[in-house]
Amino acid sequence: MKKRIVALVICATMVIGFGLASAAAGDKVFINGMDANYPPVSFIDAKGQPDGLDIMAANWIAKEMGFTVKHQPTDWAAIIPSLKAKKIDFIASGMSVTPERKEQVNFTKSYHQTIMMLVAKKGTDWNTEKAMKEGTRWGVQRGTSEAHWIEDNLLKAGKKFTLQQYDSAPLAMEDILNGRIDVCSVSKTSADEFIEKGMPIQILGRYGQPDDETAYAVRKEDTELLNMLNEGLDRLMATPYWQELKDKYGVK
Repeated sequence: MKKRIVALVICATMVIGFGLASAAAGDKVFINGMDANYPPVSFIDAKGQPDGLDIMAANWIAKEMGFTVKHQPTDWAAIIPSLKAKKIDFIASGMSVTPERKEQVNFTKSYHQTIMMLVAKKGTDWNTEKAMKEGTRWGVQRGTSEAHWIEDNLLKAGKKFTLQQYDSAPLAMEDILNGRIDVCSVSKTSADEFIEKGMPIQILGRYGQPDDETAYAVRKEDTELLNMLNEGLDRLMATPYWQELKDKYGVK
């Protein structure tokens, strides 16, 4: 665990340094706060570089709209406070639009719907009905819309399972495989990515959470950046490249 955290810090430093070196004099530079462990939407690749659907989309939009973007790995549970504190300028990293978040930030138009699923270790007899029973051990990424929804709509409604929160979805997947938790809430896109890469998990199905609209987030006062990102999304989604990106990263 400690080695992984140190590696992430090193990667973050490399990413920031690379962005500074490549920004041309006079360019507008905006920092995108990203979840560095949310494949295929946003992650750090084997070479230590930002990758994923949202990363490549933001790169295209930056070039099209005439600004430079740097991608800064940021703790997801603290990503909105980091935005409001001006440590980052926007969030393009699979963020779901929720009423609570809309009170704190402004969102661009939605560009994707996120479907939440329960997953379990492959070969087990878990299903969504059994997962709701008392004593079941759930996992979820900390600070996500699914974490809040499960707490507000299942636990507070009387469900008796336990909920363990993690800094990233891959860490929760590890605990499914080693038996520390029984099931985990994760987006279907991420679950499909884990399975495609050979992780022995299985999708159990939906557990009641409505589909999430996904968008970029900016500070309330940053209307110019909001308009620029909206225009960039419009232009991107009108090109064949948008479908190429979705195909490449397995996002429907």
